[in-house]
Amino acid sequence: MKKLDDLLLIGNPILYEVSEPVLESEMHLIPGWMADLHSVMEEVRAKYHFGRGIAAPQLGIMKRVIYINTGEPILIINPELYDLSDEMFELWDDCMCLPNLLVKVKRHRSLTLRYRDENWEQCEWSVTDDLAELVQHEYDHLNGILCTMRAIDAKSFRWKP
Repeated sequence: MKKLDDLLLIGNPILYEVSEPVLESEMHLIPGWMADLHSVMEEVRAKYHFGRGIAAPQLGIMKRVIYINTGEPILIINPELYDLSDEMFELWDDCMCLPNLLVKVKRHRSLTLRYRDENWEQCEWSVTDDLAELVQHEYDHLNGILCTMRAIDAKSFRWKP
């Protein structure tokens, strides 16, 4: 079982790599990955008091897997984003890989996500506002992009109180 110490922090070169799609033949690995993602996210919540989602690459698992838990856990395998809105909004983003830093970014207000679930079923989920932001943030991790790379400008950083 992975622990908080296994969470990769900003500067680790693995965080900047593009992750590989999950193959159907790898589905037997999903329960373990999901348990690791859940466990580390709970530790982050306990220590830093935030965390709604985590991507597998943040634990060095270089697969296209996202775990979101905003009340009920959702496992997202091999996601693709569609119908990204033209409307954008700004927010202060936080990330488990840089737990004491906030970064001001712009995100699409809404989008549709197509993915496979833990049963390899094809799913579609349309999200707006805070969930759209969360999905975009975690999706970026799958592509080796951190929120620091999406900062609006050089003044878009601040320490958390």
